[in-house]
Parts: sequence; C-alpha cells; structure tokens
Amino acid sequence: MTVSHFLRTSDLAQAARISVQQVRNYEASQFIPQAERSPSGYRLYTEMHLAALKTARSLLEGYGWQQARLIMQAVHQGNLPAALALVDERHAELARKQAQVEETLAALQLLAAQCIPAATSRPATRWRVGEAASAVGVRVSALHFWEQQGLLHPVREPGSRYRLYDEAQMRRLQVVVLLREAGYDFPAIHTALNEMTAGRPERAITATEKRRADFARTSWACLTGISSFQAYVSEFWPDLLTRL
Repeated sequence: MTVSHFLRTSDLAQAARISVQQVRNYEASQFIPQAERSPSGYRLYTEMHLAALKTARSLLEGYGWQQARLIMQAVHQGNLPAALALVDERHAELARKQAQVEETLAALQLLAAQCIPAATSRPATRWRVGEAASAVGVRVSALHFWEQQGLLHPVREPGSRYRLYDEAQMRRLQVVVLLREAGYDFPAIHTALNEMTAGRPERAITATEKRRADFARTSWACLTGISSFQAYVSEFWPDLLTRL
C-alpha cells in the first residue's frame, strides 16, 4: 500500500465525528488496531482502521464501553470465539433482564386488577436474604441498604434472627430492583411502593413499561452493532472465520 492510501488521524476523527484525541484513545484501548508509524512518527491509518472505529462506535450503544472494548480487543488479538462469547453474554444478560421485567409487570398488573390469588393451605414460601438477593440478581449488601432506606421489611426468623422475605416482600424487592435500574431515586420508589401497597400500582406499571421499552431499544442497538461487527470481521479478518 502506498502512503497516498493512508489516512490521517484527523481523517478518522472527521469521519466518526469525534476529536483527534478520542481517536488516539480508541487506539490505546484497542478498539482499533495499532497504527503503523511513518519515519517522522505520524500515525498511518488505513480503511481497516476507519471501519474498526465505525464498528466500535456502533457497538457502544448496545454493549457499553467495557464490553464493546473487550469484543474488539478479542478480534484484534485473533480470538474470534472469545469475542462471540462476549456477544452471547450480553444477549443472555438482556434476556434475563427482559424476563424479569415481564415478570414484574405481570405482578403489578395483577395487583392493579386486584386479582390477588386466594391463600392456600400450603406453608408460605420464605427466602433468606442470600436467596432473595440471588433470585433478583443483586448483592446481599443492596438488600440491607434498601431495608435501611425503608423500602423492604423482612421479618426475622425466631431464634436465629435471620431475615426472611415472604412473597409480598419478594414482589416489593422486584419492584425496587427494577426502579433502581431505571434510575429512580428513593423518594420516587417509596411513592411507587406505597401506591402498589395501596392498590394503586399504576405509576410502578408505567415505570416498568418504560423499562421494557428501554430494553427493546437496547436489543435493537445490539443488533445494529453486531451487524456492523459481522461486516467488519468478514471484510478485514476473514481468516478468523476459517478457524471457527
């Protein structure tokens, strides 16, 4: 390739609508392959670097900075299976969160319709704090903190004094997790929980539906990003595909 086919740092920056320093940051983080240097020390980028930069920025919206960086790093290190595993990991995470949203929405809609199932004669199910935290995918310390904020009210097991979460508290916990992920502050969560307890869960339902829409947009962003990623690998790293 002749020098006339090389691109300047400013060319990449202009094409991606970012600063020259950001291009350098992307290279330092291995979002794009390391550029060759001219005898005078200038970076010599190619069309592959431009495609890598556009691919990286396409991945960012759906996968986030850290995961997108690891995906691109893996490809540039010749490890396509590792990159695909990271893609699958993100999709699995989204599927899990979407399922949780649907479950929470169903519970809130049940309350809104005042169709609470009748009590049965079977013993009530109760979860210890570690089991409750694991069920919703958060740390035990988060449950302790939310309890301190008055969002949760677990009972204490006689004798051992272990915290126990019944089905009502687990429903509250699901709502707390959802609203915290959606960026709601504690006063807003208190209001939603109070409305839910009072039989007016409309606000919590609205927040849940918004969160579901957010996940749908993220899923679409992932599809857009992975389409760009597939094209990039196919054009510039075809040898990696032969190893699959």
